[in-house]
Amino acid sequence: MVGRLALVSLFCCLVAGLTVVNAEDPYLYYTWNVSYGTVTPLGVPQQVILINGQFPGPNINSTSNNNVIVNVFNNLDEPFLLTWNGIQQRKNSWQDGTLGAQCPIAPGKNFTYHFQVKDQIGSYFYYPSTGVHRAVGGFGGLRVNSRLLIPVPYLDPEDDYTVLINDWYTKSHAQLKGLLDSGKLFGRPNGVLINGKSGKEANSAPLFTMKPGKTYKYRICNVGMKTTLNFRIQGHPMKLVEMEGSHVVQNVYESLDVHVGQCYSVLVTADKEPRDYYMVASTRFTKKVQTATGIIAYTNSNAPASPVLPEAPVGWAWSLNQFRTFRWNLTASAARPNPQGSYHYGQINITRTIKIVNNNAKVGGKLRYTINGVSHVDGATPLKLAEYYGFPEKVFKYNIIKDDPVPEVAPIIAPNVANITFRTFVEVIFENHETTIQSWHLDGYSFFAVAMEPGKWTPEKRKNYNLLDGVSRHTIQVFPHSWSAVMLTFDNAGMWNLRSELTERRYLGQQMYISVLSPEKSLRDEYNIPENAELCGLVTGLPKPQPYSI
Repeated sequence: MVGRLALVSLFCCLVAGLTVVNAEDPYLYYTWNVSYGTVTPLGVPQQVILINGQFPGPNINSTSNNNVIVNVFNNLDEPFLLTWNGIQQRKNSWQDGTLGAQCPIAPGKNFTYHFQVKDQIGSYFYYPSTGVHRAVGGFGGLRVNSRLLIPVPYLDPEDDYTVLINDWYTKSHAQLKGLLDSGKLFGRPNGVLINGKSGKEANSAPLFTMKPGKTYKYRICNVGMKTTLNFRIQGHPMKLVEMEGSHVVQNVYESLDVHVGQCYSVLVTADKEPRDYYMVASTRFTKKVQTATGIIAYTNSNAPASPVLPEAPVGWAWSLNQFRTFRWNLTASAARPNPQGSYHYGQINITRTIKIVNNNAKVGGKLRYTINGVSHVDGATPLKLAEYYGFPEKVFKYNIIKDDPVPEVAPIIAPNVANITFRTFVEVIFENHETTIQSWHLDGYSFFAVAMEPGKWTPEKRKNYNLLDGVSRHTIQVFPHSWSAVMLTFDNAGMWNLRSELTERRYLGQQMYISVLSPEKSLRDEYNIPENAELCGLVTGLPKPQPYSI
């Protein structure tokens, strides 16, 4: 009996030891050198931002719950930051990569990002958040794969391809920034790129290959500046399976409108004649349609791609109707983003309604863009640092915008920060009074996209909401003279950026920050400032505040 107890005790000790060894989730380590380089994406040599010599930058290929460590060395001649578009930094806005949350990486310096991707299986990307660096590269794909314990609602594809599509300018980022600083806009893009290539360069060799009879996953992200792009593959329908971290009802599409900042994952089966085929990305809602093509080749291809390209849809009503076909896959065990309240979001009482209205105005003869009459400016001290050190009033004022805006005589130019009570369920209405399409993104969260309609929003419109299976996502488009409604629980403490994904508008003030404060100041709700965090502005040289505890 004693021997048996000893064996049981030994077994328990071994199990306990194994548990300790495997307690922490796996780590992925990357070292990135950010530098300038010269490429010719539109046939014109120009300066771009390279990461480890690559344009676009390297893919991050992670699995849910991985800890991602990215040591970024800034070899540019100006400050630099990367933001991880759509990755929910749970309790960790310190790693968000926006100027309101952290100090930029100074030239010649480095910063090590550390974030955990958690269970948000899907397709994302990263890009520079400083200035207009996004206009010249520094972007790349970021995928979160499923752990073996979490099944996905489709068979494993033969291969997995990242497709980054974007509008492109041949001007340098300094020239584009100079235009905005002088009160002018970029104007029409010079072209469109697919994975950093366009035209003859893209078609000189296949971008991707497919084996006959096999099914492939394509992760399509619009990493551009301002233009909605329509994506399609010659002769091949696409089965949509995921968008921005949520598995969706698997409808089949001939083409998809991908708005700025959005990502879709589709399955494509190589069941056509063995030859080459074009993938096509073309501009939408522009007077002049610009197009990029890239080759997908069957491995037994015996003919070049047909020069007859599939046509793109016309009008934004088509795009609105496509949005209405998107539904969350409620039977899938994944992808489900980190809980934002209950998945039964339609049964939660709304505690606050915030209407976001985009607009523009002239200030001193120069163009500015606003949210509810406020045009945001970044200061020398990140908002999060001022708040964490206990003197936010020296840097900004909370809630200078109104939840239900009224026309302003003149815009306010100031840091734009709204305080939202921790764990409240909020309805956000994006209302677009202009003639151009808008795209909005919220860091740190996914929201339920419940409705999108022409006209102006009124409370009576709630009867048209999808309160059952609206897709949980992080970026939403708003059509001209229309509105879009989203709902979410603000349960992720931190300082989070809400921005126009259109670079001109974001740079000229159409962004804001949402402060979600945990009243208990506990590590259960928010992490302490990282040891490697840079201190700048008013907090330069100050000792770190008393850390949070459990």
